[in-house]
Amino acid sequence: MTILADLHLHSCLSPCGDLLMSPAVIVKTLVERHIRLAALTDHNTALNCPAFAKCCRDAGIAALYGMEAQTSEELHVLCLFSVLQSAMDFCGAWYDSLPDIINKPEITGDQVYVDENDEITGEVKKYLITSASYSLDECAAMMHEAGGLVIPAHVDRPSFSMMSQLGTIVEGDWDALEFMRPQVLQEQKTHPPSDGTLPVRLPRAYPVTTSSDAHYIEHIGRRAFELDIGDMPLVNGDGTTNLAAVRAGLAKRVVQP
Repeated sequence: MTILADLHLHSCLSPCGDLLMSPAVIVKTLVERHIRLAALTDHNTALNCPAFAKCCRDAGIAALYGMEAQTSEELHVLCLFSVLQSAMDFCGAWYDSLPDIINKPEITGDQVYVDENDEITGEVKKYLITSASYSLDECAAMMHEAGGLVIPAHVDRPSFSMMSQLGTIVEGDWDALEFMRPQVLQEQKTHPPSDGTLPVRLPRAYPVTTSSDAHYIEHIGRRAFELDIGDMPLVNGDGTTNLAAVRAGLAKRVVQP
């Protein structure tokens, strides 16, 4: 079975996200766009994941929970769990490591979390687009110890990415790498950059994904990717997403350097 997946979605909790991006609206849009597997990944927090979990469960969408973490190198990493409480625990500890910079909604945007009925239940005080004290490698080690997936985000983007912060795609214990333009890997094999920029090359074979990084409703699913999980069930008997099936599907998306 091949399904559509979008593993990078922001809600109204992210200060750069549209306030219309409630979990309920996101899930309604996912259903309309035939996306079967989705992850909510707000900046440095998972506080809208409980509402997302309820909405996905009611809509029959397999959900992953977590955040888009910002490491000490100022690059972004998708941290994903199949168990909601695991995501809440990990992301709560990560939030505690953020600097005590208070958000100013009138300047940097609102950071509100809501229930499944779009009712505001709270507001995050710390500004969420800041770097934690943990490095990229530390983040990966902590995530795998906690049983999650680690996917460095938009690695080919000119900001908050491996290429922008480290100058190259670095080797590490990544479950996949998210690209905005994965075709650049093939293009550069035949047409190396001639403008002096560094080539975007894999240090070794990795699964490669794309996702929407949606902050607005119209962007949901714009770079959704196909995940072939074969005959494996997408959802476990307890209602959690089957990470073994997700990993098996990612293994079929491996790109050679």
